Amino acid sequence: MSLSHAQIWSAIDGLARREGISVSALARRAGLDATAFNPSKRFGPGESPRPRWPSTESLTRILAVTGVSLAGFAALAGDAPPPRISVPLLGLAQAGQDGFFDDAGLPTGDGWERTDLPQPRDSLLALRVAGDSMLPLYREGDRIIVDREAADVRRGDRVVVRTTGGETLAKALTGIDAGTVTLGSINPAYPPRTLPRRNIVWMGRILWVSQ
Repeated sequence: MSLSHAQIWSAIDGLARREGISVSALARRAGLDATAFNPSKRFGPGESPRPRWPSTESLTRILAVTGVSLAGFAALAGDAPPPRISVPLLGLAQAGQDGFFDDAGLPTGDGWERTDLPQPRDSLLALRVAGDSMLPLYREGDRIIVDREAADVRRGDRVVVRTTGGETLAKALTGIDAGTVTLGSINPAYPPRTLPRRNIVWMGRILWVSQ
């Protein structure tokens, strides 16, 4: 049986969950460096990162300390999710230091984390910004990706709201309670609006913007 990169790492994650511990604790239990299985170690740096695979020795060790057979490990691998789409992530303060970019300006070194891009799903849609109420954050013509079924929208999020009156608004969620939603504009020239929740058809969180 051939296992993909995603399946191998999914099986390691599943093994840690089965033991009730983190992947770092699993690595330490097997006598490995605590960061051996961290998500940041699973891909190399760069715009097109190369997959990094766990060593045969590290896999043998975690199977030995957990008492799991190869067949059991393969069964855990069968639950692998679709491969993540991600890009290198670095704090702005670190970006000003040496050692994080090569001569071509591409990410290099081991200090990078990774951040996931939105996975395609039916609840995602893209809209083109019109007007200036969200300047300077969003400009007219910018394209935003919205999750129309985001279940965890909360105060401070950038959202798109569709009203029963036919409006589609890109705003900041500044207040929410059982009966009303208050939407603010980034541009101070536009006052906040408070809408009854019954007048909202849907509200989705803005995940990404292309400028």
